[in-house]
Amino acid sequence: MTTLRRLSPSPAAQLQLGLFLLAYLLYSAARWVTVGDIDVAKANAGWIMSVEHHLGVASEASVQHGLRGTWMLWILNHLYLAAQLVVLPGSLVFLYRRSRPLYERLRNTILATWLISIPVYAVFPVAPPRLADVGLVDTITSQTGFALSGKLTTSFYNELAAVPSLHVGFAVAIGIALAAGLQNRVAKAIALLWGPTIALAVLATGNHFVFDIVAGVAAAGLGYGLGILATRLRAPELTPQLSPA
Repeated sequence: MTTLRRLSPSPAAQLQLGLFLLAYLLYSAARWVTVGDIDVAKANAGWIMSVEHHLGVASEASVQHGLRGTWMLWILNHLYLAAQLVVLPGSLVFLYRRSRPLYERLRNTILATWLISIPVYAVFPVAPPRLADVGLVDTITSQTGFALSGKLTTSFYNELAAVPSLHVGFAVAIGIALAAGLQNRVAKAIALLWGPTIALAVLATGNHFVFDIVAGVAAAGLGYGLGILATRLRAPELTPQLSPA
């Protein structure tokens, strides 16, 4: 019984978990409700490709073709799946126990970025490369058995919510937060590599364009700024007011 009590989360931790799950469910529902038209999404993807070609940064095809058939692609497929389902919640739990200020900054960044992204998904639906008829394939479905385009899977998420790429935006935020909370230099370096690794994963698996990655990092940066602003606005309310002598 004593061991179970030690393992069970405190009431404060349970509250944080409940609030985060509620926010995630609301975000997922809003993103699903804002599903756009596939033809419009493909047209927007085409516009993104033209912009990337004009800027000379269209590297999605070269990345996927270069990694096809390698062990690295197998790893990247699974890292893509683990990024949001395992690493994100795991990082929040770790930081909650390690450093409450870092936890709060990461939590606020995630929540604010979700709020920023929902209207973008509604106004600017974009088909991921694997659905945009640009010659890229869905490596996750073909190599992991996890069907991204299956009816059951797509009932829980919006396939046309490619911009911004929160996979990358959150991976960068998580890497920075973990690096700030770790002491070992090697561990810090590994944490900071998480963002670039997931950026490579979303390209290699055919799930995002380079444009989406940039938008994801920008959204997370804006989300961080809004989270800091919200904390500062709340600070006076939390500071006890001293009565004049």
